[in-house]
Amino acid sequence: MFGNAIILALREIRRNVLRSTLTILGIVIGVGAVITMVTIGEGATAQVQADIQKLGSNLLQVFRGQGFGGGGGSRQAAPPFSMDDVEAIKNEITGVRTAAPTIGNGAQAIYGNSNWATQVQGTDDQYISVRDWPLANGRNFSESELRAGAAVCILGATVQRELFGAEDPIGTSIRLGKLSCQVIGTLSSKGQSGFGQDQDDLVVVPIRTMQRRIVGNSDVSSIMVSARDGVSTEKVQADIESLMRERRKIRPGADPDFNVRDLKEISSAMTQTTRVLTTLLAAVAAVSLLVGGVGIMNIMLVSVTERTREIGTRLAVGAMARDVLLQFLIEAVTLAAFGGIIGIALGLTAGALATNAFNVPFVLNMGIVMLSFGFSAAVGIIFGYFPARRAAQLDPIEALRHE
Repeated sequence: MFGNAIILALREIRRNVLRSTLTILGIVIGVGAVITMVTIGEGATAQVQADIQKLGSNLLQVFRGQGFGGGGGSRQAAPPFSMDDVEAIKNEITGVRTAAPTIGNGAQAIYGNSNWATQVQGTDDQYISVRDWPLANGRNFSESELRAGAAVCILGATVQRELFGAEDPIGTSIRLGKLSCQVIGTLSSKGQSGFGQDQDDLVVVPIRTMQRRIVGNSDVSSIMVSARDGVSTEKVQADIESLMRERRKIRPGADPDFNVRDLKEISSAMTQTTRVLTTLLAAVAAVSLLVGGVGIMNIMLVSVTERTREIGTRLAVGAMARDVLLQFLIEAVTLAAFGGIIGIALGLTAGALATNAFNVPFVLNMGIVMLSFGFSAAVGIIFGYFPARRAAQLDPIEALRHE
């Protein structure tokens, strides 16, 4: 009985191919839009997490002032950090793997006839460890170079490309404003951060070189801290805050003049934001599925009216009402399922093209694919039941009289 109902349903769908195609269009668009939106959202979320990870492993950043990155109205009033603060964080907090002081300043990098406006970062030999940033070529700063404030530097990939092209820069000298320094290493490429900044556009110099010969003071603008593997970054963050309040003599209950940022918190917040937006867009797209369901119901009602005499004949020769109900219900579900399959193919294709265009990873979410297909089939059942029930309840004699 069930097999015969499927055959009759497929025969009727094939008899009206154009009408059936137009009927499932809403389902196709709805399923395709939902899968496309979710795929783009999942890809964006994965990209955000990867970009945050590029900044460093278990990374925390200590800034002066209360704004992000040391910004905010209190930045000028907040005193800078010192090298003693860096050593205290390294030695007094057990969860810290290492820490690196940083001072940033813009400068014009010049080599021969090439020049490039870049960011100079003054730091120590722990910087590449904290940032989880391996060298591509050359070496790190030596202890003697750090103590003496030697005129040496390490180039980011962007600066290397703009100044040297394909030439090997190791051993050559460049100018950073008025400072001439020897290139001793190059960093591997990290690309853009989650905040749109080119991380490779920098030159790294010893912090004493930066203090004495570029900025002219002994300040430390910020401190980068790497927590040990397996240690809670939240605990390390709390320990740093407690230590810095003590060292900077901030009274209990008073607002601190520094800010400790856990990049996991930033990653979590940005990930949550992209997921909320993805859910919102998917919900808007899912409205098309309801529109498609209404379309299926309308067409099935028209089909019942057109086939009233056929239904009457079947009932008159002994077909049960449930047989007629099953036939029309299977037609509606089959239409919705076909629409779901086509929509899945369309959505995955569009998702792949969109993620490629936006330069984010293609993340296949089989859960949403199966959910979309199941929802499309459910739409067929829900919106197909009323027309099928109406057909099953026709009076055979009145149906046979129908013109």
